Amino acid sequence: MQILRRAGYRQMPWKNGQGLTEEVLTFPEGSTVDAFDWRISIAHVGADGPFSLFPGIDRTIALLEGAGLILDLPDESEHLLSPGGTPFPFPGEWQISSRNVNGGTMDLNVMTRRGRFAHRMERRVFEAESKITAKSIRFLVPASAGSIMTQTEEVRFGPFDCLMIEDGESFTLGPVSVSMLDIELWAVA
Repeated sequence: MQILRRAGYRQMPWKNGQGLTEEVLTFPEGSTVDAFDWRISIAHVGADGPFSLFPGIDRTIALLEGAGLILDLPDESEHLLSPGGTPFPFPGEWQISSRNVNGGTMDLNVMTRRGRFAHRMERRVFEAESKITAKSIRFLVPASAGSIMTQTEEVRFGPFDCLMIEDGESFTLGPVSVSMLDIELWAVA
């Protein structure tokens, strides 16, 4: 298990240049926004506007912080990302615009290159000690500070740090009540 500290995330402009993102991790490491197989990032949405287009990429987005974000979808419907709400998956070629509900937001984005990798993201609340095991590459992104117990030590984490667990690894999370986004990535080809 590895903890990726938020203080070490790389800050960079969005692909369309209209905002800022914190890049948590990409694979292959160091790949550009056009050449990654998978990517996890935190977008800062300070103003209404269009999402960057990522043809050939499957995306999932979840609200981390803020009152909410309304997504204007290609079929002219809307989807609300709300505090504590379910992550929203969509194809990277969709032309989506967003509107902040009441001030800026921060959103977690997971992207995988279609045909090479796939992913799943869900919001989970851990209420007590929980054993966590990875069957592929797994990431946990907490909304607040907490701790994990490994077989030998207690490790503390801050909000939006990322816990990376590789295939076959396990540890005990707790004993705290914490909400996390739980992400799994796996190769499909």
